[in-house]
Amino acid sequence: MSYQFSKYETHYRNLTYLGVPIIIGQLGNLILNFADTLMIGHHSTEELAAAAFVNNMFTLVIIFAIGFTYAVTALVGTLYGQEKTHRIGELMKSAVAANTCMAVFLSVIMTVLYLNVHRLGQPEELLPLIRPYFLIQLVSLPFVCWFNTFRQFTDGITDTKVAMWILVSGNVMNIFGNWVLIYGHLGIPEMGLIGAGLSTMISRIVMAIVMAGVFFFGGKYREYREGWRLGHTNRKDFRQITVLGLPLALQMGMEAAAFSLSSLMVGWFGTVSLAAHQVMLTISQLGYMIYYGLAAAVAVRISNFMGQRDYTAVRRTATAGIHLVFLLALSTSVPVFLCRHIIGGLFTDNADVISMVSMTIVPFMIYQFGDGMQCNYANALRGIAVVRPLTWIAFISFFVVSLPLGYLFGVVMDYRLLGVWYAFPFGLTTAGILYYVYYQRGLKRIESATEERLGTTQPERR
Repeated sequence: MSYQFSKYETHYRNLTYLGVPIIIGQLGNLILNFADTLMIGHHSTEELAAAAFVNNMFTLVIIFAIGFTYAVTALVGTLYGQEKTHRIGELMKSAVAANTCMAVFLSVIMTVLYLNVHRLGQPEELLPLIRPYFLIQLVSLPFVCWFNTFRQFTDGITDTKVAMWILVSGNVMNIFGNWVLIYGHLGIPEMGLIGAGLSTMISRIVMAIVMAGVFFFGGKYREYREGWRLGHTNRKDFRQITVLGLPLALQMGMEAAAFSLSSLMVGWFGTVSLAAHQVMLTISQLGYMIYYGLAAAVAVRISNFMGQRDYTAVRRTATAGIHLVFLLALSTSVPVFLCRHIIGGLFTDNADVISMVSMTIVPFMIYQFGDGMQCNYANALRGIAVVRPLTWIAFISFFVVSLPLGYLFGVVMDYRLLGVWYAFPFGLTTAGILYYVYYQRGLKRIESATEERLGTTQPERR
């Protein structure tokens, strides 16, 4: 089938309109980590390595938690396409309850991990830095869950600018807090890594409170609040959110685990390798956050069209999404490659870390297109609410392909950090191809079931 720009022009425009605020918000999450890494790295290499370990462990659970909240986007988006505003408000009661339960569960898991952190093979000299920073991150975990629950509500009703502005403001607060607490300004003692953790924790708490406040007191959400007031937490909604959210959480969690568990392997290679790994993870998150921001817009648009049973628009949205994601992949990776010899210097003055970062840029470039593809089609599956394949595809891609290859290249073949990073393209590309295949199959099944139920073919629109 030949490409016709006119088929996709409206979808390019609408995805960009929805996606840019989400991308800015996603970059806000990255900046939160980026600011800590940048400012800690210039304070001490040991603190940078300790932050690398703790942040990677918490990145795993936070991404799992965010994945669980993505069920809210799919359900709210479908109801929004059907113009059921009161029903959305009622659903949010169960969404908050379900995500609070998830926050408690994850906090218990991380507490157990904290009690056994000395058994994870990290450098002994880092443990006095790791432990207090870990506890501060643990306190902020429930607030991340609550913030993202309400964020997925605003994204689902296509009001993506709200979360963007809150995230931008929160990150300004975090950067200022880092300056004050890490280095000791305005009469505050110099606190180093502990100061970075406190600043991040405070900003997360404030963002969660503001996001909830917008829902409960914002004038434009009056109809949704009425549904909240009249509705009640119920088993059906709670179960629907959980059944839809767990595969999404597992899919995103397994992907994050491939990177976080790789950090354990990198820790075996020493402090310099771990510090370089943290710098590269921060850089790589730039592309991921951009792709996933646009892909989240794909999920929102597709869920809206699913509510309208407009399957032609669903297909064109997913296709327009992959076009834009590949364009973003190219525009993100080329500047990073051109700056590969100097980019590590933004984070640290250590010459060994800077050199190691420059070598790891090449596998980073290779996996950008596989990463973009898996982001787009995982979100397309989320939009059509076909989420069960996500779990086993993620398991195969990241636990059967990526992690074993990382061990083979990095440990057995002794390519160390570089070997670990050359394994990532294999896992991400495998995931992208399989998500695409199951998105096509899932949408065809839905179309066929709808036609059988209605006894007619849906008219083509948009």
